[in-house]
Amino acid sequence: MPVSANIRERLRSHLDPDDEIRYVFPADVLMSAKPSVFVVVSQKAITVFSTSFRSRKVPRSILTQFPRMTVLGPVDTASTPHFVVAGITYEIDEEYVAVVNAADAEITSPQDFPHDPLPNL
Repeated sequence: MPVSANIRERLRSHLDPDDEIRYVFPADVLMSAKPSVFVVVSQKAITVFSTSFRSRKVPRSILTQFPRMTVLGPVDTASTPHFVVAGITYEIDEEYVAVVNAADAEITSPQDFPHDPLPNL
């Protein structure tokens, strides 16, 4: 299920005013006290937000940030789709595999990446 506009706006409020969200997806962090997170790929960075214990849909605070040049994949789809960044395993729903691949393509193959024809949606 896509991340709602309400959640995107909450996440955006934690970013620099001149930063722009490119991708957002929920993930679960294996072996963590705060297992549910949102991963926000913006123009400036990749930011991981914790969520509320009561609701996976409420972003709470920034857990960590990675430079925007960080490649998230490849996504291992042999079992539950997941990727590893900085030694941390993030599990994602199958529908977000394409999102991770698109975020990585902006870094690894920018000349092949098509521009968004509907950037305001």
